[in-house]
Amino acid sequence: MATTVHLSSFSLFIQSRGRRDNSISSVKSLKKRTGLSPSSALTSQGGRDMIPPQGKSNDHNSAFDFKLYMIRKAESVNAALDVSVPLREPLTVQEAVRYSLLAGGKRVRPLLCIAVCELVGGDEATAMSAACAVEMIHTSSLIHDDLPCMDNADLRRGKPTNHKVFGEDMAVLAGDALLALAFEHMTVVSSGLVASERMIRAVVELARAIGTKGLVAGQVVDLSSERLNPHDVGLERLEFIHLHKTAALLEAAAVIGAIMGGGTEEEIDKLRKYARCIGLLFQVVDDILDVTKSTEELGKTAGKDVMAGKLTYPRLIGLERSREVAEKLSREAEEQLLGFESDKAAPLVALASYISCRND
Repeated sequence: MATTVHLSSFSLFIQSRGRRDNSISSVKSLKKRTGLSPSSALTSQGGRDMIPPQGKSNDHNSAFDFKLYMIRKAESVNAALDVSVPLREPLTVQEAVRYSLLAGGKRVRPLLCIAVCELVGGDEATAMSAACAVEMIHTSSLIHDDLPCMDNADLRRGKPTNHKVFGEDMAVLAGDALLALAFEHMTVVSSGLVASERMIRAVVELARAIGTKGLVAGQVVDLSSERLNPHDVGLERLEFIHLHKTAALLEAAAVIGAIMGGGTEEEIDKLRKYARCIGLLFQVVDDILDVTKSTEELGKTAGKDVMAGKLTYPRLIGLERSREVAEKLSREAEEQLLGFESDKAAPLVALASYISCRND
């Protein structure tokens, strides 16, 4: 069963920090501190490159090219997704499915799934069906999230949202179809590649992450929190929303990657905590970008959360302290990778830095 780790310490961190004269002035400054290279977290230990305590470094690992890695993994995922949703009757709903699933995006969740699988001894082929399933579920959640009855969004990934093109009825059905396809694809394609007990565990993990113990729970509390006075709402409520609505699926992506790759219980636990940190980090940065970037830069409507009166970190604790939380989460995520082989962990170190520094 999944362990439950609460991140309420971040609430205490915010409440106790106050304002600092030397606090980070922008998300961009986080990039200056960490960069996209994982070299600041690498050293040699016992004849093998290992992720060491913070502050040590090993320059020969600084050549890791995360941008290239991300592009190549995204190309592999996109090709697999394209094959998974061929055009067939009824064409309208299948076109709606393909429209959103193949619309591009950073593919952070499938990349995370594959990178974790490779870290614990698996390979891309072993993880690909699970990685695609996670992206299908993520896309399903975006289609539904954009509906007028939910967030009522007009743009997604720089294109009109699914319901704007195909209508609300087809958008609902396309999201439903992707949710079902995810589990079919994951189990059928992995048959013969992954032991049945691992597959059952991975399916349970993924299902739990998107139901009333995960994504759905976060969405419910998010909707019920609109227009609430931020002074009457504690950080725990905001943290609950983000941990469930955003972090839960990222956590599942990492955990099922570890399961598919044959990771040990200790490895799975550490990677779960890593993913939970970057999941919350992703949403904190998303909240920051919503109020600091334009619609053109984001590829979706900027300031939408503010207009909807949603609870966000900047609204609750201000921009400066939101950036402090992002910095702390990035650091906490990297700490969970201590002890893993540095070459294999480099993508995950770089991913945490990428999420903290992203601009869209």
